[in-house]
Amino acid sequence: MQYDFDTVVERRGTGSDKWDSYGPDILPMWIADSDFKSPRPVIEAIRAVADRGIFGYSKPDGKFEAAYAGWMHRRFTWQADPAWVEWCPSLGNALAMTIRAFTVAGDNVAMLSPIYPPFINLCRLNDRIPVQSALVGETFAIDFADLEKKLALPATKLLLLCNPHNPTGRVFRRDELERIGELCLKHGVIVFSDEIHCDITFKGRHIPFPSLSPALGDISLVGLNASKTFNLADLRSGAVLSSNPELRQRFAAERDKCKLGRCSLGVAGVTAAYNDCADYADQLLGYLSANIALAVDFFAKHTPKIKAYQPEATFLLWLDCRAFGLDQSGIDDFFLSKAKVALNSGASFGEGGNGFVRMNLACPRSLVQEGLDRIKAAF
Repeated sequence: MQYDFDTVVERRGTGSDKWDSYGPDILPMWIADSDFKSPRPVIEAIRAVADRGIFGYSKPDGKFEAAYAGWMHRRFTWQADPAWVEWCPSLGNALAMTIRAFTVAGDNVAMLSPIYPPFINLCRLNDRIPVQSALVGETFAIDFADLEKKLALPATKLLLLCNPHNPTGRVFRRDELERIGELCLKHGVIVFSDEIHCDITFKGRHIPFPSLSPALGDISLVGLNASKTFNLADLRSGAVLSSNPELRQRFAAERDKCKLGRCSLGVAGVTAAYNDCADYADQLLGYLSANIALAVDFFAKHTPKIKAYQPEATFLLWLDCRAFGLDQSGIDDFFLSKAKVALNSGASFGEGGNGFVRMNLACPRSLVQEGLDRIKAAF
């Protein structure tokens, strides 16, 4: 099936967080959902559930778990077992549950920064201490000496890894992941690997963290969700996978304290996406790659004080605006008030984020061009 990513779908007035948080003069290119319609099989699967007209409590039947495990096997050759899959509403929920399941108040939680803001915020909201190890240089390399110092602290019990990395777009290499694993084994640290952007990888190959070795599988959990690839965030149907039954049990016990239940519409949509929509994922990757190439080239030619880093993955562009000579509030004001484009402020991504903004390019190319033209005119 050939998919259309060029048509602009009107989202204002639909309760969209992305589009209805700003006035009609602002072009939103911030929160990480896309402006593409989900694939037809997903829509049809959800419609079939809706057409029954009854929305009672759902009972797991194994299809959801098999869909997640099967996708990881087909796309990344990770022999994940459906029995390793635990349902969760979203990876935001999974982060909070993992923090609560594997640490206690006052513990350290390590992470590589700049980082997706909930990594930091959820630690603080749950009385844990986010310990950030900054990525260094223009390649956003891991400073392993600094990371080990953070992991070796007696209070550090958990590492929150984001791979592919949000916001820089790094895809960590096998040797980098193995070194992270060695350090976590050495210092007795559990790993939660957020791999929500794994399908959107342009350079290199995404490697699921637990697939590196049985030993690393034994100390890790992986967070996944079809939401980024297929634009399904509203379906609230993510998953956490681990080959270690003790880790799964501890995670599930924390989830079950919240008395959460899965939604039949979400299960139907995610199952259809993973079972029937590989062609959509493939076509999306090509479209996003062209969007990113357009934007990176545009910034280099027209706004040299804005440095766009070429991402290896994700539909997010990390923009270095430190050459503006403005503080973060001045940078944010330039984009929102002058260019009329809503981006994510770099300050919210923790250490190493000041002077940056994050731009979402998962939208029709005409909107990408409009956003770039607005920035150029304001610049």
